[in-house]
Amino acid sequence: MDLGDKLSIVSHLINEIGDDPLREGVQDTPSRVVKSWKEIYSGYKQKPEEILSRTFEKGTYDQMVISKDIELYSVCEHHLLPFFGKAHVAYIPSDKVVGLSKLARLVDCFSRRLQIQEKLTQQIADAIQEHLNPVGVMVVIEAQHMCMTMRGVGKQNSTMITSAIKGAFKADKVKQEFLSLIKGD
Repeated sequence: MDLGDKLSIVSHLINEIGDDPLREGVQDTPSRVVKSWKEIYSGYKQKPEEILSRTFEKGTYDQMVISKDIELYSVCEHHLLPFFGKAHVAYIPSDKVVGLSKLARLVDCFSRRLQIQEKLTQQIADAIQEHLNPVGVMVVIEAQHMCMTMRGVGKQNSTMITSAIKGAFKADKVKQEFLSLIKGD
């Protein structure tokens, strides 16, 4: 699909909403929308195996590694409305660690796609398990969904929390340690 087709689709959507795509305030909206899609949906061009390919083996750590409060922005695949929040990602290395920024990049890789939060949470955990082969992985995501707040049931203060747990994190003691560390207790 070429740029002209994309611009035409957005113009058609503006018309379907009930506005005039030639109106001064929205004349340039199709080009801005198409340009924004490149960033909003950039996760489709990213590969988790490339993000997690640079690892470090010397001085490997054998305790819990946590990156908490990783901001995330995504779009609900059911309503095409945003959801946003934070991810808390932890793993216990077996023989290699990854740079801290790679965990945030992995969150972006999967969140910058059409998504549901449940799948997003699982994809992050699965990618870490597959590419780092750790002793365990746990991912918790807390997010607010615009499909809940600006339409439908209209629950302004609702937050959805999902988790994915693998390996050593299934043990209650390990899971509780992670949860208390992300809460700051």
